[in-house]
Amino acid sequence: MISLDRLDQITSRFEFIEAQMAEGSGDIAALGREYAELRPVVEQVKAYRQLLSDLDEAEEMLADPEMKALAEEELPALKAQLPEAEKALQLALLPKDAADARPAMIEIRPGTGGDEAALFAGDLLRMYQRYAEARGWSFQIIDLAETELGGIKEVTAHVKGEGVFARLKYESGVHRVQRVPETESGGRIHTSAATVAVLPEAEDVDIQIDPSDLRIDTMRSSGAGGQHVNTTDSAVRITHVPTGIVVTSSEKSQHQNRAIAMQVLKTRLFDLERQRIDSERAADRKAQVGGGDRSERIRTYNFPQGRMTDHRINLTLYKLDQVMQGDLDEVIDALIAHHQAELLAEMEG
Repeated sequence: MISLDRLDQITSRFEFIEAQMAEGSGDIAALGREYAELRPVVEQVKAYRQLLSDLDEAEEMLADPEMKALAEEELPALKAQLPEAEKALQLALLPKDAADARPAMIEIRPGTGGDEAALFAGDLLRMYQRYAEARGWSFQIIDLAETELGGIKEVTAHVKGEGVFARLKYESGVHRVQRVPETESGGRIHTSAATVAVLPEAEDVDIQIDPSDLRIDTMRSSGAGGQHVNTTDSAVRITHVPTGIVVTSSEKSQHQNRAIAMQVLKTRLFDLERQRIDSERAADRKAQVGGGDRSERIRTYNFPQGRMTDHRINLTLYKLDQVMQGDLDEVIDALIAHHQAELLAEMEG
């Protein structure tokens, strides 16, 4: 059963935040974030309470001979709405991942499969670029190393917009491709893979870095295939000595590179901390979908059959062309729904 006391607390908190924002007092940015998170919950609370009130009214009308017929007509319809209203409210009340509203960094690296894996990594990059475009997000490539054939050795991109991490976090893991490579003359199907990591962007309050833990090197920027496009010492490489994490950024300006590389480093350290906390939580329960295990094979893209299969939820879509063009909503929506169902089951259990 849904606790009405808890609903009262949520509504009171929302009204308090609204009043604070109207007065312009407190930390406006933090209040704004909490307001945006609570608003859809409060809307569900209002709808649920309205339904309960309508039900009570209809029950009372049964006692009135003049209104009885109308009440008997209304009651079944109102009662039929109750399970759906309760489910919608439970979903709204589910614990949120605090990072859901944040921008994200996407890192893609080829796995097994040589040149073909590097080409597939490039295909995944373009898939995410198109998906971001379709959702009106900004997609900025921070660091890119390409192969001679136009594949990708590794890439880091920064994605900003509404609910970026909430939707992209399920993409972390090993993506496998089955197709006939362009370089293959015999027409044999090859299997290769690429690894995707999606990390929520760190905020300054999340991670404090001791400057003495850093080694910062400047290098010459190199373009595709190792060609020196820009011969100034503008690329920056930062090594975080305690963890061994190395990040590079190769924009035109060295000052900008240092800022970008520091942001990527903070994001990676924040992700390490999140993983540590998650693994402690998961010690006493089974890992959930999208748990972020980067070694897990999550999806197969089979080109000869035109299908994409997500192994975590056994979903197969026969529209691989559209998926590679960035049409990812169907699979992401299914992953979110699965994750919500698991959370609901956990709360009821």
